[in-house]
Amino acid sequence: QAQRQPGSSFKPFVYVAAFEKGIPPNQEIPDEPIEIMTPQGLWKPQNYITNTYGGWVTMRSAMERSLNLVTVRLADHVGMASVSEAARRFGVIDNMPRYLAMSLGAGETTVLRMAAGYGAFANGGFRVTPTLIDSVQDRRGRVIWRADQRSCAACASGPEAGPPRLEAGERQRATDPISAYQMVSILEGVVQRGTGASAIGSRLGRPVAGKTGTTDDYKDNWFVGFTPDIVVAVWIGFDEPRSLGKDETGGSNAAPIFRDVVGAALAGSPPVPFRRPAGVTLMRVASGNGSIMEPFRPGTENSAQRWRDSFIRDRDDGAGSRGGSGANRLDRDLGGLY
Repeated sequence: QAQRQPGSSFKPFVYVAAFEKGIPPNQEIPDEPIEIMTPQGLWKPQNYITNTYGGWVTMRSAMERSLNLVTVRLADHVGMASVSEAARRFGVIDNMPRYLAMSLGAGETTVLRMAAGYGAFANGGFRVTPTLIDSVQDRRGRVIWRADQRSCAACASGPEAGPPRLEAGERQRATDPISAYQMVSILEGVVQRGTGASAIGSRLGRPVAGKTGTTDDYKDNWFVGFTPDIVVAVWIGFDEPRSLGKDETGGSNAAPIFRDVVGAALAGSPPVPFRRPAGVTLMRVASGNGSIMEPFRPGTENSAQRWRDSFIRDRDDGAGSRGGSGANRLDRDLGGLY
């Protein structure tokens, strides 16, 4: 029962795969209809508001508005092998099938794994291994077990030795620091201007980043987000999957819970900014009716282009299918709605 579709809250793992390949956040991609022939039939993914298209949009705008059609195009461009590998490195889904529908959150994962995956964005790209128990001490205060496997020579000493110090050690990377920061910046936009704005926006009075998620038929509602201090994943749904009701979305249900939990957890603490890694380039670019400071990987500042669909063709990779038979399976269980 813990395994649920993450819906659009999975999309950051598609986008980070693109950032790793040097695709800039102001890359323009068409938000237009797609028809893809698969072995199971014709797959026609839709945005949350069906039959509504925005034309050319940037990656940033597409994430803020949670556009499915742009995500599918982006996943195809970088390759589902890269998306699957990103999901593995972040610890979200192991051995994810390389179907395009998986880019919209049609796979299954857990709340704990999603929190850990987003934690890697927040900490600069290091993989997070979640644990419910940090350490175990004996009656004399000696540490007899630690979840943290970094070297700690003094941890076996008693309380008279004072606080132990952990060695820096080697930490496994989920992604590079610049890609992680680009993802943080875009997810801040989701909260400030996108699907998380109405529930969160600037109400917490501190930098916040995150992503909403709603699966088909409104069965699962998500908001996974973070500040520089804390990561919180919220899931709403029934034990036995069934609809929460029409128009029940992660932005309207899960995001307010995130806001209240984080507000209580960080009450009285000063706001701190997200740490910008060395080497990232900030440039002011147009956004809507204003402008924002966009983070670029060095050398990609002027590389944005307009892509044309070269991938709308017959496919043999099962894109869009989760193993069912018949074309009527392709418009169900797609995960990403909003």
